[in-house]
Parts: sequence; C-alpha cells; structure tokens
Amino acid sequence: MNTTEISISIPSEHTQNVFGQFDKHMKKIERTLGVTMILRNDNLKILGTEARVQKAEEVFSQLVELSKRGNTITEQNVDYALSLSFTDQVKQIVELDHDIVCHTINGKPVKAKTLGQKQYLNLIEEKMIVFGVGPAGTGKTYLAMAKAITAFKNNEVNRIILTRPAIEAGEKLGFLPGDLQSKVDPYLRPLYDALYEIMGAETFLKNMEKGLIEVAPLAYMRGRTLDNSYIILDEAQNTTPAQMKMFLTRIGFGSKAVITGDLSQKDLAPNVKSGLDEALKVLGNIDEIGVCRLTSQDVVRHPLVQKIVSAYDAYEEAGKRRNRQDNKSSGRNFDKKKDNS
Repeated sequence: MNTTEISISIPSEHTQNVFGQFDKHMKKIERTLGVTMILRNDNLKILGTEARVQKAEEVFSQLVELSKRGNTITEQNVDYALSLSFTDQVKQIVELDHDIVCHTINGKPVKAKTLGQKQYLNLIEEKMIVFGVGPAGTGKTYLAMAKAITAFKNNEVNRIILTRPAIEAGEKLGFLPGDLQSKVDPYLRPLYDALYEIMGAETFLKNMEKGLIEVAPLAYMRGRTLDNSYIILDEAQNTTPAQMKMFLTRIGFGSKAVITGDLSQKDLAPNVKSGLDEALKVLGNIDEIGVCRLTSQDVVRHPLVQKIVSAYDAYEEAGKRRNRQDNKSSGRNFDKKKDNS
C-alpha cells in the first residue's frame, strides 16, 4: 500500500481553535480517517493512503475556513465534517455559515449547522406550512422559534403563537397546584426557555402582556382563526388525528405554521394513532406544504446525544427485522399445517 504525504499551512492564530484542547480534534480526525498528522509551526504534514489523506485535507481546510469566519470549532463541527467527508459533501460546510437567522440576546448567531437544518430553514422560508420531523437535538423547535421571532421583528406577522399538547412524558403527575396558567406552564417550559434565550425575558414578557406572543396548550386553539400569525406546534407526535386536523384548519390568511415532532418519542396511550404520523401520509403531496426529515446526522447537541439516537435507531431497526422474520416463519408453519391437514 502506497503512502502519500502532503503538507498544508494552518495560520498560527487558528491552530488552537482547529486542533482543539489537547489536540482532541486532530486525534479524532487521525482515528476516524486512519492518517498520521504532524504539526510543526504553521505546517501540518498528513501521511496515509491517497484517498484518506485527501479527505483529511478537505476536513482541515473547511475547519480552518470556519475558524477564519469567527466560529469556535466544536466537536460537533468536527464530527459533521468527518461524516460529510465520506459522501464528498464536506465543501458545503462553509456554505452553512452564510445565512444567519438572528442573534440571541447575548449576541450569539443562530444559523444552520447541518445541511438538513439548512433544508429545513429553506422550506420554512418557502412554504406556508412545514413539518419538521426528526430526533431530539436536531434544532427543530429552536430554529422554528428563531424564524418566528425574526418575522415578528420584521413586521411580517402581527403575533407569534406557540403551542404543544399537554401530555406527560410517560408519567402521571396528578393534580398540579395553582391556577390554570400554573398548571399548563410545566408543559410549555421548553418553549419559554427558547424564547428567553433568543428574545430576552423582559422583551418576551412585554409582548406577552400585549397579547402579541402567546404560549398555550393545543386545546386552547379550538374554535379560533389565526390570521397574520406565526404558529409553531411543538411535540406534534403527541397529537391525535382529530387534534392535528383541528390545528391545521385554524390557519388563516398571512399566517405561517411550523409543526415539529419526533415520531420515536410518542407519549400517547397504547393503540392511539399519532396525528403527526397521519398528517405526513395525508398531506405529503400538497405543494404549499413542506416536509423536512432530519436524522441523527443533524443532531447538534453533545456528540453523545447523536450516538444515543443512532444506537436506538439501530436497535429499533433490528427489532423490525426480527419481527418480519418471525412473521415469515409463522406464515410458513401455518402453510405446512394446512398441507398436512
């Protein structure tokens, strides 16, 4: 096997950012791609097979470019660059840095971190109704919230309405104390958290008092017509088909709706069909409706979350294969009994 060697220049001011603390990013790239890297001053030498060396060079080039644009290189950036290097899409990473949706109250830019998230944001821009479906940590709700707040600030809509079904996550919490708002607040807390981070608590509370921002359980939507509004339905996998139909038929003129959910985390009672599941089958061919299916590759939380999601996906897929094989075996045994009789 022939060994190829190349050298690339990395500006000294970006070395620490790109290589990570204790060179952890460099070591991960070495392990994943099976190359050897030696850094002397500003010169990085990469040794390995031609194909692997080329991939390593592309990954480092993109990470350096991200660093030059003022980004702090995280483990998620490195993992995503490595995953794209195997599909020859790694050069598209820098394109994600172009479009900033908005800034948080602390000045942090909110933007797509994966190609799946970029497609999701593009669909929200283009379509009247968008379904964002995917596992935890893919930014479904957070990015939708950022787009809603941006549209509100730009006077594209008159108000923001955030809603989700009030269903416990596999637990029975019993009767909660306080008035009606106190009872539903725990279910809506994730929406409040995102609003506080992007808009700031003071601005959010002022707009909420004026009725310009509304955070409410899905049950409150019945009988309303929502014009000139940005509406986000979160945790949509926990809606029933009747609730989903009720929500979708509330949307009026000048409004935009984003429905987010994770079909692998349903909290509905056994044998109750998910409204999100049904809606995706019924409405998938309507032009004004967009569907974005995010995957474990789009997880932007701690890298361990991505591994957990992938492990559960593999486990569930293996279970489905076993069930199919068991059904086939049962069918063959039934046919044999019929022939014997």
